[in-house]
Amino acid sequence: MVALSFFYWVLEIYKFKHFMRLYIVAATSLIQNGNFDRDANHGLRLNAETLNCILVVGFEMGLLDYLEKVFDEMSERGVCGDFSSYKLMVVGYCRAGRVSEVDKWLKEMLERGFIVDNATCTLIISLFCDKGFSNRALWYFDKMAKMGFKPNLVNYSCLINGLSKRGSIKQAFGKLEEMVREGWKPNVYVHTALIDGLCKKGWTEKAFRLFLKLVRSDKYKPNVHTYTSMIGGYCNEEKLNRAEMLFSRMKEQGLVPNTNTYTTLINGHCKIGSFERAYELMHLMDKEGFTPNIYTYNAIIDGLCKKGRVQEAYELLEKGLLHGLQADRVTYTILITEQCKQANTELALAFFCKMVKVGLQPDMHSYNTLIAAFCKKKKMKESENLFEEALKLGLVPTKETYTSMISGYCRDGNLSMALKFFNKMNDHSCLPDSITYGTLISGLCKESRLAEACQLYETMMDKGLSPCEVTRLTLAYEYCKKGDSAIAMVMLERLEKKLWLRTVNTLIRKLCSEKKVGIAALFFHRLLDKDRNVDRVTLAAFVTACYETDKFALYLT
Repeated sequence: MVALSFFYWVLEIYKFKHFMRLYIVAATSLIQNGNFDRDANHGLRLNAETLNCILVVGFEMGLLDYLEKVFDEMSERGVCGDFSSYKLMVVGYCRAGRVSEVDKWLKEMLERGFIVDNATCTLIISLFCDKGFSNRALWYFDKMAKMGFKPNLVNYSCLINGLSKRGSIKQAFGKLEEMVREGWKPNVYVHTALIDGLCKKGWTEKAFRLFLKLVRSDKYKPNVHTYTSMIGGYCNEEKLNRAEMLFSRMKEQGLVPNTNTYTTLINGHCKIGSFERAYELMHLMDKEGFTPNIYTYNAIIDGLCKKGRVQEAYELLEKGLLHGLQADRVTYTILITEQCKQANTELALAFFCKMVKVGLQPDMHSYNTLIAAFCKKKKMKESENLFEEALKLGLVPTKETYTSMISGYCRDGNLSMALKFFNKMNDHSCLPDSITYGTLISGLCKESRLAEACQLYETMMDKGLSPCEVTRLTLAYEYCKKGDSAIAMVMLERLEKKLWLRTVNTLIRKLCSEKKVGIAALFFHRLLDKDRNVDRVTLAAFVTACYETDKFALYLT
């Protein structure tokens, strides 16, 4: 009652008399308290129009969760939202970047038979693709098209761009064909998106063929972004001559390289250790009026660190900070990675804490780098803390996270925890690869738990994963050491011939080096059965071992 009295008092003030938000807030309060008669007495009927007014003002105020409750409460009172109501909810959650809510409201909207307009469709596609749900975006796009939605050029361009960025090139080209069938002509932005996607997949020559189509086109010509994508593709393949050729060509065409173009080319030169050219380009861009940004500095700093010029990298970073640049998450990750390489986990953790302190939230890659470093030093308590911290932040552990943790526990001799983390991988939809299996198999072998190790090996093979040489050799050697060479022989038989030959050759040498000539002879004669051209090093090792142990008869037989 007090709030309502205040409302009437405020209406006496002229500047509030036509303030729509005031009426909406009062109306929603009455709705929530079930005072529908008073709403009706003031001319505010409970219908879709009233709901839409409340939604518009609510979104302006950022009251998304509150509005959802109002929407549900009015639905319970028999007021059904119309097309505008659902559109407002979808658009509001799109702008807030909340994918699950957009998914929920869009699904409801389509179930009610409402089809989004072109502008809303672009918002939805952009959100889903940016958040990594390009397949979901494609599914909704096709579903809406079946319901009668007519995509325009912007919708197609947005979807093709999103699919290309996520590496779904086949699907992107599928949409390009559909777009042409529907009478829309792809423009330079569509071509650039496809070229960029092809380059990121490592299919640079295919991208170049598409690039040449643009060059030869009468209607559209490559723009700065197109050239930058092609330069990036060649830089990734370390074809810097071709990248430089395109850089010169674009300037000849009257196009001005931007900061992103320069940074891409600088990054390419840093990858191959051509720092003189990288610095030259950095000065050139400054001269052309483009200030090097933190991404430019990151490219050179990362390259310097990888080439062991760490002090020079720190000096360059200091210079950038003096010019007013702020280190970003990538900068800190580079520094953390470098310290982890040097096994300086204390300084790496200090950089990590500083990153958090300045308001930069670490991503899973940052956590993975630190977790791996601590695991290598068998500091499992610190690794566990970092793992739990990442989960609390809503980050999803990756295959690399679990492999590091499993490796750390195996090093520490804590196989129960290693197996526990291995079994937890399914919780985050992480499928173990050959490295994960190999790590756990090695750990089990160290503890002489060969039956479990062999079972894991068989599971890995059944899943079509190829065990690495260390895994194959470790398990086979442990069986041989135990005197079960027959099991080792059977286990290795599942390998393709090339891998079998490599493993058996290495195994024979290892057995010979430890004077286990009798077992070595079994594998040596099996090797002769499969391949008469015995490796010279293996032959020499076997003959020497036979001679040194007075078992030359084994070779003669």
